[in-house]
Amino acid sequence: MVQIKRMILSGFLLVLGNSLFAQNMVNISGSVAWEHLQINADLSVNLAQAGVRLPTGRIYAEELISDGYQHLIRPQLLSLPIDSSTVLHDLLEQGEMSLKTTDLISGAAKAIAPAMSTDLSTLSTRYTVDLRQLSATLMRHDRPSSTVRTLITTPVSSYTGIIIIANEAMPVHGKHSSALTLPCLFPKVWDTDMNLIYERSMLDRQTTAAMVRYVPLERIFQNTPSGLDPELEALVGHKPLRIIARGVFGIRPTDPIIDREDALLIISSEQNRALLREGKVAIVLDSSTLTTAF
Repeated sequence: MVQIKRMILSGFLLVLGNSLFAQNMVNISGSVAWEHLQINADLSVNLAQAGVRLPTGRIYAEELISDGYQHLIRPQLLSLPIDSSTVLHDLLEQGEMSLKTTDLISGAAKAIAPAMSTDLSTLSTRYTVDLRQLSATLMRHDRPSSTVRTLITTPVSSYTGIIIIANEAMPVHGKHSSALTLPCLFPKVWDTDMNLIYERSMLDRQTTAAMVRYVPLERIFQNTPSGLDPELEALVGHKPLRIIARGVFGIRPTDPIIDREDALLIISSEQNRALLREGKVAIVLDSSTLTTAF
């Protein structure tokens, strides 16, 4: 029995040692691409530093990258902003998310075949983590909560989607400062009376896993009949309600504030309220905020 325990311990230490070696030898860089709701991670290993000799050592180098990936991507995933005050690591500490679940999400990433550099000094590959999977995991409500509505039905136009233009620095509610609106998985939308117009529990999780679509300004000024990029039009339709945000709210400025009059155009009509449940909402941000490098 003692011998078996020693063998198990030796095997564990060997795996741990290999994992730590892989983490030290493998380099990672990349970015969170909010426009596409994904993390792109480029991993590489310097063959000379890792003591790898070609051609026989290539498989070993690929294993180093594979072993190092899960540990190296984890800090990037855990630092991801969920809403205006929370990152994913906070949810782990609160018991709302497990490390096993986050590892399953990063483990489901798409990877391209490892490629050798032209000078044969480096082996590299790219992993792409789909953040829609994380978004779907964090939405646990069975049915969407009721959206705010007016007491009296008011005739308003029906729209095919909602575009909130928030690409410029705006006043931060409750502060004497201005800031660019920043992306997160679950932004809230408020009106100028600070009524909550849109938040994640209002989304029909059977319809979509993404609460909003982030786009740069040029995507809404295209040479098309609707003026929209075709991919964006597929989400918000040919006749979206375009709203210019008036401010931003949150510890991290992620939540656009819209005029009360614009909010009424949404909540006064069942068809327009349905746009929120279906996630047919796009937020235009400054291009500099749409990519977060690491």
